[in-house]
Amino acid sequence: MDSWIDLSVPVVTGMPVYPGDPRVEVTRALKVAEDGVNVLRLHMGSQSGTHVDAPYHVDEAWPTLDDLPLERFAGAAVVADVRGLAAREPITPDHLAPALGLLGRRPAGILLLATGWSAHWGTDHYAAHPWLTPEAARSLVTAGVRTVAVDALSVDPTGGAELPAHRVLCGAEGVIAENLTGLDRLAEAQAAGRSVEVFLFPLRLAGADGAPIRATARVGDPDQDVRARSGPPAVPDGQV
Repeated sequence: MDSWIDLSVPVVTGMPVYPGDPRVEVTRALKVAEDGVNVLRLHMGSQSGTHVDAPYHVDEAWPTLDDLPLERFAGAAVVADVRGLAAREPITPDHLAPALGLLGRRPAGILLLATGWSAHWGTDHYAAHPWLTPEAARSLVTAGVRTVAVDALSVDPTGGAELPAHRVLCGAEGVIAENLTGLDRLAEAQAAGRSVEVFLFPLRLAGADGAPIRATARVGDPDQDVRARSGPPAVPDGQV
């Protein structure tokens, strides 16, 4: 049977945000005891928590969130397992070579960067994540990837003045999902021969640079994957 995995961090007051982004506040607006219903009041930026970036995030001439096709946000995925890299270590094309090879055998438009950095969520060390070099980003675009998701604060070094990996990926009208969690489970599932699908649908914010998402994954059964590749079972002669 398929297994579903939640890849999202919870939205709570004071959660980590990118330096300079609005602080997240979640408070009670209405209460059942007083108003007959419970309603939350949310104050947050478009890049809060687990979210996607549209190309417009880094260039006003590029597509906004609602300009993008829905297929950017869901589909078959390949995991690049780069766990074990040091703090602030660059992710190079060599690190991505196994995933790029898998893309040649299992076409997918979504690449998941499993750095393992979600283990540091909520700590100061979370900002010291590995980051994607522009050369590595270009290798993904060349391979047909248009959606990159990472279990870290950014695909670029946090706090840097430039965003070169963003510009490569977004310049190809791709999207970037950040602050995912649970990608280690997907890396292990892929290593066991299981297929991975991900769903990264954002809030429908008009003209937006990005939006929070409920990121999820569906991991297929290895036996089902083998049957899917080999086709339907043969029907014995004389049977319909």
